[in-house]
Amino acid sequence: MTCTPPAAPPGHATSRGFSTAGHGESAHTTAVLTGRVGSRVDYAQRPMLVFWETTRACQLACRHCRASATETALPGELSSAEGHELIEQVAAFGRPHPILVLTGGDCLLRADLFDLVEHARTLGVPVALSPSVTPSLTPEMIERIATSGVKAVSISLDGATAATHEGVRGIPGHFEATVAAMRALVAAGLTVQVNTTVMRGNVTELADIAALLADTGVHIWEVFFLVHVGRGVATGAITAAEHEEVCHFLYDASQRGYIVRTVEAPFFRRVVAFRRVGVPAPATPLYRQLVARLQDLLGQAQAQPSAHTAATRDGKGILFVAHDGEVYPAGFLPLPLGNIREHPLRETYRNHPMLRAIRAAHFTGRCGRCEYADLCGGSRARAFAATGDPLAEDPACPFQP
Repeated sequence: MTCTPPAAPPGHATSRGFSTAGHGESAHTTAVLTGRVGSRVDYAQRPMLVFWETTRACQLACRHCRASATETALPGELSSAEGHELIEQVAAFGRPHPILVLTGGDCLLRADLFDLVEHARTLGVPVALSPSVTPSLTPEMIERIATSGVKAVSISLDGATAATHEGVRGIPGHFEATVAAMRALVAAGLTVQVNTTVMRGNVTELADIAALLADTGVHIWEVFFLVHVGRGVATGAITAAEHEEVCHFLYDASQRGYIVRTVEAPFFRRVVAFRRVGVPAPATPLYRQLVARLQDLLGQAQAQPSAHTAATRDGKGILFVAHDGEVYPAGFLPLPLGNIREHPLRETYRNHPMLRAIRAAHFTGRCGRCEYADLCGGSRARAFAATGDPLAEDPACPFQP
């Protein structure tokens, strides 16, 4: 299970990952997704990213799986015809089209995957894939992906060692296979995003993961901050103070030649804003340990920081469609908004009262008082998991407005 990136994109990927040349939108999309001209997309009218959980089927059984993926597809999965209709609904948002991220489970287990990709291509909808690293991801499959019109692929790496990564993924030999897949996807000319979920068991390995990404030439590092849904309920989250330390470390890591994004940690943008105006990183043990290790492995940073700061969040610029057509603000926010079989995606996104409240930053608690409410807005998924209220404050953010 790849844990829905780009979402990139999904999860959530970046402009380089989820833009398509030849449609007149690539430069614009690049700027938007890297946060440089976010105002050019009206998130009240269209999302940046639409994640489609094409199937729940997956050959892995990861401990932090959002979907609690299964070995076979579940009843009610969207048919090929319904998948075509969903893609047409994404296109109906107009230009610039949202990026469609095909995730899962494992999207490679959809027999009609490349038919769906082709239909999106003909409509001008940019597509990214989020496959699992399994025996299905062969050299032949990578070549097919690279020649299909897909521009970006995201895969997951949750440790710098086999013991850590395979402790999460549950498959012996999966670490070596994942690193090999990273190299092969880069060599195929795809923009490659690596997704890492921060957990108690891997937080001290983040610098080693950052160095491995630099060595393999990946383009995007998307770091997921745990929300307790699905199998993730059983996985240890780090503290709010440690979230802050990790965000400062990620800002430093973004000077290593790839874009850094976060999922369910929009407070990373506040940290980036702090660092850009000279606010120093905290002189705390975890941060100092990670930065010292990064410098030991890669030396002093040479590149300018490349940190994603577009003001998106669950339900603002982001939309998630489950395997059965149910629509949610994001993959980690199990708050049903309607089904594409009954309500057009565009109407749901633009008009649902909860999404309108999220986009208007009608939050309570610290998030409601915070001067960074629009830039950040907190994780709506984590607020919901902690309180049952998607408009409550995010308990993982230590900032006091």
